[in-house]
Amino acid sequence: MAVSIALSVMLLLGVEQLRTQAKQSFSQSISGTDLVAGARTSPIQLMLYAVFRLGDATHNIRWSSFQAIAEHPAVAWAVPISLGDSHRGFAVVGTNTAYFEHFQYGDHRLLTFVEGKPFADIFDAVIGADVAEQLGYHVGHSIVLNHGAKGLGLAEHTDKPFKVSGILERTGLPVDRSVHVRLEAIEAIHLDWQGGAPMPGVSIPAEYVRKFDLVPKEITAVLIGLKSRAGVFQMQRFINQYKGEPLLAVLPGVALDELWSIVSIVEKSLLAISALVVAVGLSGLVAVVLAGLGERRRELAILRSVGAGPRVVFMLLAIEGLMVVTAGALLGVLGLTVLGLFAAPVLEAHLGISYSAGMLSAEAWRLLLLVMTTGFLVSLIPGYRAYRMSLADGLIPRL
Repeated sequence: MAVSIALSVMLLLGVEQLRTQAKQSFSQSISGTDLVAGARTSPIQLMLYAVFRLGDATHNIRWSSFQAIAEHPAVAWAVPISLGDSHRGFAVVGTNTAYFEHFQYGDHRLLTFVEGKPFADIFDAVIGADVAEQLGYHVGHSIVLNHGAKGLGLAEHTDKPFKVSGILERTGLPVDRSVHVRLEAIEAIHLDWQGGAPMPGVSIPAEYVRKFDLVPKEITAVLIGLKSRAGVFQMQRFINQYKGEPLLAVLPGVALDELWSIVSIVEKSLLAISALVVAVGLSGLVAVVLAGLGERRRELAILRSVGAGPRVVFMLLAIEGLMVVTAGALLGVLGLTVLGLFAAPVLEAHLGISYSAGMLSAEAWRLLLLVMTTGFLVSLIPGYRAYRMSLADGLIPRL
């Protein structure tokens, strides 16, 4: 019975711990960035396409607007992001080398390379861990980008192939599912395109693109780091009231919390299911003890005959139930700790969740206390049943 309760406690506390730390990791999908700016839209939509590569931007922002933001006295650094193309279903991100210097996630961790280095040439590409693993790419591999971001079957920029210059360490974030190229490369592959299609009779070979002005005309979003966080609201107001074009700047933490509240129904459902499992486990405890009372009638009757009062019998069974629940709870915590030690590296590598094994959250401790209290209360049921048994009921044999 203790094993059943231990498994129930493991499930309940495991879901709670995973929920708490998944929320924390989600809120740290991008850290060290004070503001994310883009064309005026909803804060959630801006975060979805700028950080998670989901959905499409309503509009791009002009390069001159990016320069005005980057040159603001309060700005320490600004990283441009350009989206819209893809490679075999993976998002292509146009940016510059500042992306690898300033993009942070989790507990202010920088992107690191498992192989290779950042892009240097126009047609260099840095790929995420999922791209390398699923497509079998390595440094030096030649790849071709697709025009558009909707997946396979799109027109390809076959005349301007890229070479993989680096592979990023796994982060558990959309970075793993992205192909990073230089902003100039985005301009270069579209020199002979117009209206989303190649211009008839026009072809500019890759070796001639450097003769053209490759400064981008538009980008999708900007990641901004400030010299002082005290000026974050002032800078946000500057961007939101920018007169050149309608822009929006959001605080990543606030927008991510708002986004999490939308999907939190899933975590609450999992927690409710775990609570039901615990309830079933405790119900099984009561059922087993009640069923065992029939076999222990003589034992209880003998205790009564040697002077043990009904209250003593009641307390003995209540304490027995409490001991079973306590043993099950302790086994559950121990099992969760051991499981967490093995699961933590996997969760961090594949899901980006920093799981701290052995460190229960305050809410997890409250749930554990609630389980033990409830277990003690339900153990009073068989104790009360034994309390009601008479001495004669135990000594008279049943036919």
